Amino acid sequence: MDTLKDKKTKLRITDLSKNYDGKCALEHVSFDVFQGEFLSILGPSGCGKTTLLRILIGLLEASSGTVALNGKDITNAPPAERSMGIVFQNYALFENMTVLGNVEYALKIRKETRATARQKAKEMLALLGMSEYENKKPGDLSGGQQQRVAIARTLVLHPEIILFDEPMSALDVDTRITLRREIKSLQAQFDTTMIYITHDQEEAFAMADRIMIMNNAHLVQIDTPDAIVEHPADDYVRRFVLENLQAKADSIRRFVRG
Repeated sequence: MDTLKDKKTKLRITDLSKNYDGKCALEHVSFDVFQGEFLSILGPSGCGKTTLLRILIGLLEASSGTVALNGKDITNAPPAERSMGIVFQNYALFENMTVLGNVEYALKIRKETRATARQKAKEMLALLGMSEYENKKPGDLSGGQQQRVAIARTLVLHPEIILFDEPMSALDVDTRITLRREIKSLQAQFDTTMIYITHDQEEAFAMADRIMIMNNAHLVQIDTPDAIVEHPADDYVRRFVLENLQAKADSIRRFVRG
């Protein structure tokens, strides 16, 4: 944690709230994200984590509060001016385009990157082990392969922050574990700040530098995995996080040979 705190604050969220028709979806949420950090936002369905992500990327307007990137207020900036990328749970690929077409698409519509779009897209696909599939359509790929294409499409634009919206929920266990390693490796290689939304305690603890735990539109605790285990903020954290992790560990312990 000391290492993270030595890094500069990349993103600062201050007193963020969101109301829908009188119902509070997000209430007075404040936190910082550091340069190069992997922050997992963990919570059950309906706790406010997806609302928070949509506000950060600019797809949803906050009722109050501010979002600052590198000290600059971007609360009301359009998505294209936030230097953020997003990887969705359902991949959101263009089904009528090839893998290569999907990855180079955003580069081709920008004047400054049009000339090198194909080369950069090919390089990114190679990095993710997807070169042999560049001429296939998304429908011809497995879920894990489609998610790699979605990650390549986001990374090729070199955003300062990448947001992940439960990107592995639909994948099998082997693919999820492999993708975890690949995402962490890419983060280290590009020194990219990543914010990863999940409802899976094991996934959050396996990947994150810090974990932000949410419940009922509130931020309950944000800290390192070790600190959360040693000092849970309240009974909710103890029950939702620690007891669930313990139950998973207990369920497989009898099958593990020392």
